[in-house]
Amino acid sequence: MEPFHTKVADPELWEGALFIARRLKNAGYLVYFAGGAVRDLLLGRTVSDIDVVTSAPPERVEALFERTIPVGRQFGVVIVVEGNHQYEVATFRGEDKYLDGRHPSEVVFADPETDARRRDFTVNALFYDPFSETIIDFVGGREDLARGVLRAVGDPYARFREDRLRLLRAVRLACQLDFTIEAATFDAIRREAAGVGEVSAERVRDELIRLLTGPAPARGLDLLLETGLLQVILPEVFAMVGVPQPPEFHPEGDVFAHTRLMFEKADSLHETLALGVLLHDVGKPPTFRVEDRIRFDGHAEVGAETAVEICRRLRFPNQTTLRVKELVRQHLRFMHVREMRVSTLKRFLLQEHFEDHLELHRLDCLASHGDLTNYEFCREKLEELQREPTRMPRLLTGHDLIDAGFRPGPIFSRILGSLEDLQLEGKITSREDALRWLKTNWSADPSTAAPNGEG
Repeated sequence: MEPFHTKVADPELWEGALFIARRLKNAGYLVYFAGGAVRDLLLGRTVSDIDVVTSAPPERVEALFERTIPVGRQFGVVIVVEGNHQYEVATFRGEDKYLDGRHPSEVVFADPETDARRRDFTVNALFYDPFSETIIDFVGGREDLARGVLRAVGDPYARFREDRLRLLRAVRLACQLDFTIEAATFDAIRREAAGVGEVSAERVRDELIRLLTGPAPARGLDLLLETGLLQVILPEVFAMVGVPQPPEFHPEGDVFAHTRLMFEKADSLHETLALGVLLHDVGKPPTFRVEDRIRFDGHAEVGAETAVEICRRLRFPNQTTLRVKELVRQHLRFMHVREMRVSTLKRFLLQEHFEDHLELHRLDCLASHGDLTNYEFCREKLEELQREPTRMPRLLTGHDLIDAGFRPGPIFSRILGSLEDLQLEGKITSREDALRWLKTNWSADPSTAAPNGEG
């Protein structure tokens, strides 16, 4: 086996872990590395964090190291800070019944085998001795790694009832590692799927994002659907299954199939864009109707509000929620870009995070009719805009309007907005032109609610 340290992304991470292990060993305690780091070592994946397990009780861990954080002391877990890294150092333990679907009612310090057998999946239950450079396997994890199988340790029903989040984690890990889920484990996920509803919104959110931004989000959606997890955590997305679309525009099939295909077409997605892809058509099921053809009138607006509800339910930050809302609300605007006024088009292209809007549109096209004409048009216009001056001069201000006899009020934004449009279109380029336009086209008479005739 290749030495552990050659697969550690940061040499300082390895040195810190080895320092902790040596100090524990020199104090007379058994110590191993554990969990995902060992799994990734055997799979040839780069290791970016290292967890430590030991026979030392938490109070001894705290006494042996200068900088510690007792994040889970009651469960035998202490964070040791060494250099620029934090290491989870856990005492070998067994666990009593889980009464809340997340935390054991009692923790009993135990031997390594007992500790391994209370873990979630066999591939995560392997230990590594950094001194002998050997793998300790009590549960058949090495064989499952070699076969590419994700298997619950022991009774899968017991493992999932201990921590309901493991239901989602199984799907995410299977996609992350490109593993199949062992039959009994898969069956237990299906039968226990409703239990994920007991998990806190924050924990569901974090696993969902890791799945959608991981290497196989389309497969992740398939597994969520097949296991019954999708209808529990995202009933609005589940509602897209079986909703037909006009075949002339969507030969790929129903709304869910379209969304799934967008993830398949994507190279990689960050959090906000992944949510935008997932939810861009979430307004189609409630707006579905058939007249001359299948229609989804107003689905972008309905979907935007639904997206907000989902993001708030899953406790996403307000900034993320608002960005996702705009991605959903505006995703149909690309249909009309070639007919837009120059000013309208420039405002559209120059909005914050436009690249996300453009990528969503590209994926939307690739997963349906395949026509990228509007995408290419926007890309060309955006390149033209980037060659223009970055900041447009402000030709008139509110003070100028007051000097011209206008009383402050809603008319100010109308005038200045109209002026900005004309600037964007290149029709007005100087302050003198702006003042002439103001005098010619707008009346300062308070009884006049409309311009004399903008031109």
